[in-house]
Amino acid sequence: MSLDTAPTVPAARPGGSSARGADLTVEPSNPVRWLLDNADHRPDAAALRWKDGDDWRTRSWREVADDVARAAAGLRALGIGAGDRVVLMLRNRPEFHVVDLAALALRATPISIYNSSSPEQVTYLVSHSKATAAVVEGAFLERFTAVRGELPGLQTLVVVDDGGDSGYDDLLAADPLDLSAAADQLQPDDLATVIYTSGTTGPPKGVMIDVRNVVHQVVALRSLFTGDMPDPERGLSFLPMAHIAERVTTHYGALYRGTEVTTCPDLTQLGAYLGATRPHVLFGPPRVWEKLKAGIEAAVAGQGEEAVGRFAFGLDVGKQVAAKKAMGEPLPDDLAGLWTLVDEKFAGIRGLVGLDEVRHAITGAAPIPVEVVEFFRSLGVPFAEVYGMSENTGAMTLDLDRVKPGTVGRPLPGVEVRIAEDGEVLCKGEIVFRGYLDDPEKTAEALDDDGWLRTGDIGVLDDEGYLRIVDRKKELIITAGGKNVSPANLEAALKSIPLVGQACVIGDGRKFLSALLVLDPEAAPAWAAAHGKPADLAALAEDEDVRSEIAAGVEQVNARFSQVEQL
Repeated sequence: MSLDTAPTVPAARPGGSSARGADLTVEPSNPVRWLLDNADHRPDAAALRWKDGDDWRTRSWREVADDVARAAAGLRALGIGAGDRVVLMLRNRPEFHVVDLAALALRATPISIYNSSSPEQVTYLVSHSKATAAVVEGAFLERFTAVRGELPGLQTLVVVDDGGDSGYDDLLAADPLDLSAAADQLQPDDLATVIYTSGTTGPPKGVMIDVRNVVHQVVALRSLFTGDMPDPERGLSFLPMAHIAERVTTHYGALYRGTEVTTCPDLTQLGAYLGATRPHVLFGPPRVWEKLKAGIEAAVAGQGEEAVGRFAFGLDVGKQVAAKKAMGEPLPDDLAGLWTLVDEKFAGIRGLVGLDEVRHAITGAAPIPVEVVEFFRSLGVPFAEVYGMSENTGAMTLDLDRVKPGTVGRPLPGVEVRIAEDGEVLCKGEIVFRGYLDDPEKTAEALDDDGWLRTGDIGVLDDEGYLRIVDRKKELIITAGGKNVSPANLEAALKSIPLVGQACVIGDGRKFLSALLVLDPEAAPAWAAAHGKPADLAALAEDEDVRSEIAAGVEQVNARFSQVEQL
């Protein structure tokens, strides 16, 4: 979600709508069929790649197809069949992709749950989904055994490592299922997965995503890719598969495009995995990009003031180039000459962080400051914002080339977006989910009788159909003076202060706005070391130099907003 820094929340254009047309061509297919197509057309190419100790391992498309066929037969032997639900609690590792597809091949529904889920949350999710089987990693086994007595419907517990009723190797020991026949039997209305919402305003809701949703989503996204994509395409899986963005990017999308996926089981190792993978397509939430930006700036700052000045000049050149390219305009000769020199230097920086071969870098899922978007585009990284949610299978709007920083692009092909009278963003198309699992009341709140999805976000469409998100409908602050203010706008800007990790703006019904700021647990100790101070966060929070540094950052943020929005 993109948020800009408009002085106050603007009025939406009531009834405005945008679509690229409903002429998206989508052939009947499904993820199991995509797997088989890859096994036929690129049998020996790597499908999955992972690190085993100090060594890298790969599994080819032919081998993965065989693993899926055997795992499906193994699950069937355990009593799993059409209509059953299988919960998965696995980190980003090859076994996830195999088990997920194996369950789908049986027309069962694989459901990922967050690895951070407590035993109580496990109980709720397994019970609510009516899962009859669970496939878990050994590290998470205790969370299931602790509540097994409360889950009478959970008949089978498969552990990928050790323990449980059976193991992953037991699944693969079965004679392979006929995957081609299974792919033929899979129907567009079959559930591909259920994505559980965060549950911040009540119990988590199960977003039902069917095969038709998935197919339309990945076909629409691929249609936006321009130029010749590398073959094989490389991707990096590091976000939870319980989140729709990662599922679409490195699972469904990778199957459709034949992408070689490297699995990163530990987010703290992302930097190393980026360098070892050099992905061609990379999705990350704003925090990932903010940290990469901070790391690059810190590295440049360590080279002295002259280097900082040269870098700033290069970014200014890159910003002009990015703006010209986004509009499809040719570069003037003088600007093209400067960019040739600057880009040669920036290529080294991109290589250091593993972004030198990225064709499409995408962010979404939360607000991001415009300056972060412009930073990477100025650095020569093809960077764009996507807008969407689980209820529309991930992406609703996106422009990969003709990017307008501060907006989230135009609707995907085959998707229509319009603004309701009260400013709420509405969406319609084959990517829209079928409803919440066993919750008709919440489903009716989200979907109207004509199939329009109520997003809960306030947005504005410009004359070219680009969407700008203002804020969540329920989170707008109304000050004592009656002014509408977007807290997310301010919070995103405050988190761009290098020392700040989190920000919460307060002010509903008050005469002025306040903010609670939390030090960044990585940036603050690094700053402390550079300034000869202890790295203890509690001590740093009281340090006058730290407070002065943050105060200066807040002053810069305030300067970008109108008086009514200032802290």
